[in-house]
Amino acid sequence: MSKYEQISNEIRNRIRKGIYSPDEPIPDELSLSQEFGCSRMTMKRALDVLVSEGLLYRKRGHGTFIVKSAILNGQVNVVSNETLGLTNLLKGRKITSKIITFEVLFPPEEVAVHLSIDMNTPVYHLIRLRNVDGKPYVIERTYMPTNLITGLNEDVLHSSIYNYITHQLGLTIAGSHRKIRAAKPNELDQIYLQCALDDPVLEVEQVGFLNNGMPFEYSFSRHRYDKFVFTTVNIRR
Repeated sequence: MSKYEQISNEIRNRIRKGIYSPDEPIPDELSLSQEFGCSRMTMKRALDVLVSEGLLYRKRGHGTFIVKSAILNGQVNVVSNETLGLTNLLKGRKITSKIITFEVLFPPEEVAVHLSIDMNTPVYHLIRLRNVDGKPYVIERTYMPTNLITGLNEDVLHSSIYNYITHQLGLTIAGSHRKIRAAKPNELDQIYLQCALDDPVLEVEQVGFLNNGMPFEYSFSRHRYDKFVFTTVNIRR
C-alpha cells in the first residue's frame, strides 16, 4: 500500500471515530504532512482521495471540512460509482417532467446539515414527477443551494438538471451517498405515481457531491416498485 493510501485510510478512520470535529476544518496540509512525515504533495493526494469519496470538501480561504452527511448516525456511507440522473440512465427513452413544486426557501436544520450549509443559505425546493414513455416512474423531492446551483428555472426542470449542472454551470458531479429503503405510498405517490394503498415504494435518500466534495443536492426519490431494480457490484481489489 502506498504512503498516501495509508494516510487516507488513517484520516478516514479518524473521521469515523469522531476525532476531528465536523464543525471545524481538519488540520491543514502542512500540519498533517509534518505529523505523518510526508511531503505536502503526498498529503494533498491523500486528502484528494477523501474529497473524491465525498467525505471531505474544500472551502477556499477556510480550509478542508468533513461532509456532515457522510458521518450521520456514526456511519461512513459507501459511495456509489453511478450518479447519472434519470435522463442519462435511460438514454433513448422519452423522459418528461411535471413540476409539482418549485420554490426558494431557507432550509430546515436537517437539510442544512446534509448540504453542509447554514440555515440562512437559501435553497431550491422542488418536487418533480418523472415520466418515462408517458408512464409515471418516480417522484423526486430535491433541495439544492442557490449559491452553488445558480440559475435554476422551469426550463431546466423540464429537462435534465444534471446535464445543466455539468454542461451549463461547468461543475463536475463526483458521486453520492445513498440510503435505499422500502416505504408505504403517501398521498403524492397515490396521486402522481398511481400507486395503490398496498403498493410498496422504493425510496432513495441521496446526497450528491461535486469533485471538490461539496454537497450540491439532498433528495428523496420515490420509485414505483415495478419499474426499478437497483444492482450493486462489489469488486475485491
